[in-house]
Amino acid sequence: MRRLFFIIGFLFLHAAVSAQSFEGKIIYENKYKSKLPNVTDEQLTAMMGGKQDYFIKGGNYKIATNGSYFKWQIYINKDNKLYNKMASSESLFWIDAASNPDAVIKTEIKKNATEILGYICDEITLTCKSGVQKYYYSPKLKADAKLFTNFKYQNFYEYISRTQALPLKMTIETPQFSIESIATEVKPMALEAKIFTIPVDAKLEKSPF
Repeated sequence: MRRLFFIIGFLFLHAAVSAQSFEGKIIYENKYKSKLPNVTDEQLTAMMGGKQDYFIKGGNYKIATNGSYFKWQIYINKDNKLYNKMASSESLFWIDAASNPDAVIKTEIKKNATEILGYICDEITLTCKSGVQKYYYSPKLKADAKLFTNFKYQNFYEYISRTQALPLKMTIETPQFSIESIATEVKPMALEAKIFTIPVDAKLEKSPF
């Protein structure tokens, strides 16, 4: 189950921002389909969260969900690490974002593929060893890929370097599950840096996955 947590956490690794890029909050609705024999779609959605708030500022971001299992994730740019909180553990499990067990085999881009929340979105398809990932993004929601040169985990730099934008919709296929995540609200706002800090008394453990 921890492996699922870390994979799903990545699906919402978007981008940080520069002075001309987006800063604020994006709210997503998530729909999961389980490929695990003893976990239903409803159970997986409840565990990982059917609703997700995504906050970004500078080189940092935070994900907060309503999941019963996956609670939140923080990326700290200066550390190039992901810190993950599960309800079942007092520890935070960190991942080195420079690592990447996956690889992209083929990349395709389709212009003006769909419209989401009034944004005309292009589509990028990454055919990977782990499965097919599709992201829908608008150039109006800019992101600075230069901040993520070393963020290789789960092919993130491959995505952000080609799009320079935040995704408004994602459809992901893996051996364990499939997910559709779509933005329901985009809220530009100034965010305080303290949102992206780890509790000072947090117990840290390296992720086993």
